[in-house]
Parts: sequence; structure tokens; C-alpha cells
Amino acid sequence: MEKKIINTNNAPAPIGPYSQAVRAGGMLFVSGQVAIDPATGDVITTDTVSETHQVMRNLKAVLTEAGLDFSAVVKTTIFLSDMSLFATVNEVYGSYFTGNYPTRETVAVKTLPKNVNVEISVIAVA
Repeated sequence: MEKKIINTNNAPAPIGPYSQAVRAGGMLFVSGQVAIDPATGDVITTDTVSETHQVMRNLKAVLTEAGLDFSAVVKTTIFLSDMSLFATVNEVYGSYFTGNYPTRETVAVKTLPKNVNVEISVIAVA
């Protein structure tokens, strides 16, 4: 099975030994995105709504580079710094999908990269 690395300057560069996304076997696996503004490198943690929108914009940029959009997403994983953020993140996240929502799990973790509050990864049908 051939795998193709997907990278775009419209999403934050990886901060470790990983790719933004990998296309393999008709699937696209997008690494977890956090609220880094790719234009400035600044971490956006002003508030949960702004942070979640930046995460979703970063995911959208990677999907777009692969020729896809959120309608191709079949699975998401949401990591939160605190489960009390769930309702706010869920509202913003949900606004990026229209029906036929992907499967998902949401977990709270002790710490996320760059001390952000939200990280989301996706798997899409390529």
C-alpha cells in the first residue's frame, strides 16, 4: 500500500517527528491539530471558542490540501484539558459539519502540547 505525506503551509508545521497528514489505502489520517496560527506561529488561547475555531481552521487547511473537506471525515478524536470545556468545544466543532456526523470520542487529559486546551485529530475517506 502506497502512502503519501500531506503538508501545507496553511496549517502549523509539525512540532515533532510526524506529518500533518498521511493518505494511505483510500484514507486520510490527520494528526492532532492545536490552536496555532500558521501565519504567526502564535498559540491562540484567548478563549475556548477562538481556540476551537483555530483548531478547526487548521484541520480544514490540511483537508483542503488533500482535496477534501469536512464531509469526508469519518472519525474524530477530541482531547480537552478539562471536560468542563466540552459544551463550548462541541458547539464550535458541530458548526463545521452538516448532518451525517463522523464518529467521535472526547477525552480529558492532564496536559496538551503548548499547554492548549483543545486538540483534535481526524480520519477521512480520501
